[in-house]
Parts: sequence; C-alpha cells; structure tokens
Amino acid sequence: MFERLSEGFSDALRKISGRGTITEANVREALEEVRTALLEADVNLEIVNTFCEEVVADALGAKVTKSLKPGQEFIGVVQNRLIELMSPGGPEGAAPAGVLRISPGPTVVMMCGLQGSGKTTTCGKLAGYLKKQGRTVMLVAADLQRPAAVDQLRTVAEQVEAEMSGGAAVSFYSEPERVAEYGQAVGAAVEVCVNAVKQARAQNIDTVILDTAGRLHINDELMGELQRVNSSLQPHQIYLVVDAMVGQDAVASARAFHDRLNVDGVILTKFDSDTRGGAALTVRKVTGAPIKFIGVGEKLDALEEFHAERIASRILGMGDVVSLVEKAQEEVSEEEAERLQEKMAKGELTMEDFLKQLRTIRKMGPMKQLLGLLPGVGQALKDVAIDDKQLDRVEGIINSMTPTERCDVSLMSNSRRRRIAHGAGVDPMEVGKLVKQFDAVSRMTQQMAGLGAMGKVQAMRKLQAMGGDGAGMTGWKGKGSTSQASSKSRYKKRKRR
Repeated sequence: MFERLSEGFSDALRKISGRGTITEANVREALEEVRTALLEADVNLEIVNTFCEEVVADALGAKVTKSLKPGQEFIGVVQNRLIELMSPGGPEGAAPAGVLRISPGPTVVMMCGLQGSGKTTTCGKLAGYLKKQGRTVMLVAADLQRPAAVDQLRTVAEQVEAEMSGGAAVSFYSEPERVAEYGQAVGAAVEVCVNAVKQARAQNIDTVILDTAGRLHINDELMGELQRVNSSLQPHQIYLVVDAMVGQDAVASARAFHDRLNVDGVILTKFDSDTRGGAALTVRKVTGAPIKFIGVGEKLDALEEFHAERIASRILGMGDVVSLVEKAQEEVSEEEAERLQEKMAKGELTMEDFLKQLRTIRKMGPMKQLLGLLPGVGQALKDVAIDDKQLDRVEGIINSMTPTERCDVSLMSNSRRRRIAHGAGVDPMEVGKLVKQFDAVSRMTQQMAGLGAMGKVQAMRKLQAMGGDGAGMTGWKGKGSTSQASSKSRYKKRKRR
C-alpha cells in the first residue's frame, strides 16, 4: 500500500546518508522527496507542510550521537514523527489504546459508514476477531434500507461460524419483516437494535455488533437514524468503517461522521490494495478519531489491530517482524514447532510435513505481503512477480503422491514421477525438481543441526547454490531467476567436477 511513500523516504535517506553532518540545507533537500511522496499519497497539504517543518526542527535540534550516522539520525526523527502523526495519543502512545471496552452485560458495538465501504463484511471480520478471543457475538441486521443487507449479514455470520473453527459462538439476529416498514416507521431500525440487545442479554451473549444502514453520501436522513440508535442504546463503542481507497474523501466523510456521532475509532478497509495511503496517515490527525483496525484481505480473518509504530516501520522500509511473528503464532502452536524442529534435526522431515507448513504459511496471507514484512525486503520485491498460483502447483504435486511416497521421496522412480505429474497436470521435470530440492533441504537441515554459527552460514550458502532455498521449492521466479534448463546444466557441471 505504501510503495510510493517508501520510495520517497528511501530517496530522502540516500540524499542525506552521504553527508558528514545534518544541516538545515541538506535536511530540506531530502524532505523535498518526502513532501512529493506525501502529496502523491493524497495527504492533506496542511499536514504535509506541518510534518516537514517538524522534521526539520527535530533533526536540527536532535542531540548528536557519535555512534549514529546522519542518515540513521534522520530516519529516527522521521519515524518518530510518523508514529505521532498516526498514533491515537494518550498514555498508550502508538498502542491500539484498548480495542474494546468490556462492560457488564453485552458490550454493544455500533458500526457505521457509507454504502460500499465494506461495512457488513467488516462486521463479520470483527465478529471473527472476537470469536478467537473467546467472546460470544451476536450480529444484528439493523440495515433496513437495502433488502439484501439482511441476507448478506446472515450469510457472513454463517461463514464466520463455519470457517473460523474454535472460539465462541457467533449468532445472528434480524427482523426481516421490518424491511417493508422502512420509511414508514421512523424508529424501525431502533426497535430492531433494542430487541436484539434484550435477546443478547437473555442469552448471556458477550458482544452485540449493530450493522447499521449506509448511504452513498452523507445526509440528514442517515445521520438522524444513526443518532436515534445512539441515543436509545448508548453503545459502548462506535466504529466508523472507511474505504482506504477513497483517499482524502474518506477523511472528509470520517470527519462528518465524527462531528455528529463522536466515533470511538476508525476501521480502514482495503488496506492491502494499491491505494496511496493518505487516509491512513491523516484520518487520526484530521478527525481526532484513532484508527483501531485495518482490513488486510478479503477473507473473514483478514482484520488486524492498527499499530502506528509498525506501519511507520513499513513505510520506512524497515519491515514489521512483530506482525509476522504474531501471524505465525496464530497458525502454529509451540508444540507443533518443537515437533517439527526435532524431525528436521533428525532428518525425518517428510513431504507431508512440508505440505502442512506450506498450507500454514498460505493461511498467514499472500507470499509477497508476508515477505514485505521482513526488513529491507519490501523495496527489493517491488518489481518482482510472486505468483501464489505456483504454490497451488506445488500442493497439487504433493497431493498426487501416495502416503508412502510422501514419507520417503527416495522411492521416486521415473514411472512414479510421470504418474504424479499426470495427476497434478504438470511436467514430470517439475516433480523431479521439487523432489530433488526437498531432498537437498532435508539433508542440509540435518547437517545444520550439529553445526556452529559459521558452519550454518556455510551450509546455507551451499544450500542456495544447489537451488534448495525456499524460493525454488515454491516456484517463485523473480529478478535474476534462472530457468529449469540452466539450473539442470549447472547441476551436471558440478557433478562432473
């Protein structure tokens, strides 16, 4: 999402890195790149000017640290200012500042936003997020304007309950007959919400999420209905769902909602798109309402808490290792990780284990998105095409193997490879390449288990020279990648030597 911004900050860092000291002249020169990048990202002009002047003041007033170079000093100043720009403020600083305030009885969360912002889907994502925390949730269809809205939310609730295993239950409440009354009975939506909360209290449900009506634009009719729901129920949290792709228009609508409803937080949707990122940088500054969540995909589990310091690190090309670790911890238990480590040390890793790990990684998100969380990798991958469909081919090859073949790849004869290739719809050479690389990785990890630090470095270099790095096994071809034929030729030369 922040590719252009990252390029601008990288260019600014390069300009100042070659200087011996930080001066006002070279800081302002470097900030020209930052200023251009921020404006292209659709950040408010006034905020851009203020941000740049604050960076200049901080950089010139910074205490010089002999252990740091000018470029490092500059990037530290910029990072602090980016965090301050996006953070909710208060004693929590850049932390989410309490995502949901827990209250006696059902905690009522009111979701509002313009039509098309992804509000109904976000209701389902929030329900899934709470479900994983062990909270029971009721989704309430309070959007009586669109007849299909009730059915859509019912479908979302059923998907959350079915697809997100474990955790607490997610239920659904609606009064579909009220749709016909809409426009005639002014308080129809309010009555639906009141009845839902009563039922949730009777069933001891922890959280009630109200999916209210949206419009294509802000008007008095929309705001009047939302204000009636707000005054009748006094919800514990009011979340505004904003489409990040809209840019400064999203910020303007967020300010209008906040002025009328005093929203507690903003949820930015479509954060994984190729949008310019201006809304993420300025919505808190302009509206005063902090960003609480970001939608990072289409699936119902693709909702993350917003951390200003992590987003600032991504913009500056420093990666986000903490988020990557959290994603891994959600998918892999400590016991499973230890079991896999023991098998790798003993050289007992099988294709079945590899398939499980591949599926686990894919649950964490698109491969390019995950690699972008590693420090310095995001910029390197900007022109690299990583096709996740290649992972489908790998899964297809392994699924075409028998259980015996998955446990012992040494059994792989030419006839078996042809049979597997036919079942997976690939060339037999692809099967042979996968088996060869898996065998190399398995043997190398066993050797690395008993080596020291330097030995492991040498082993990794040898592994990469053999084409046994993870990229090759998943079929990733980026810049500088070679074809199967050239890899095979190099392998034969090494064998002759």
